[in-house]
Amino acid sequence: MSISTEEMQERVDRYISQYKEGYFPPLSMLARLSEEVGELAREINHVYGEKPKKDSEAEKALEEELGDVMFVLTSFANSLGIDISEAFDMSMSKIETRDKDRWTKKEED
Repeated sequence: MSISTEEMQERVDRYISQYKEGYFPPLSMLARLSEEVGELAREINHVYGEKPKKDSEAEKALEEELGDVMFVLTSFANSLGIDISEAFDMSMSKIETRDKDRWTKKEED
């Protein structure tokens, strides 16, 4: 299933809006995002790094952890009134300009 960033933001908003608490304040959102990125990092370390899981630790897919990061990031954007597509486009434009000669390009066939 493929959805647009607009649909992602709307789906998250429908979910959050059903609760009285609503969106968390920015510092709480940043803490939640940091926590989720830490969980993703731990899982990557288990899969690709030198740290095996303990026998008592449940298996989690990298997709699940990345999805958690995306949910919190989308919630964060919504809480600040930021359009993720616009933010991504601004970032890519900056990166494509600033870093266009930074890396070694592949040879064209």
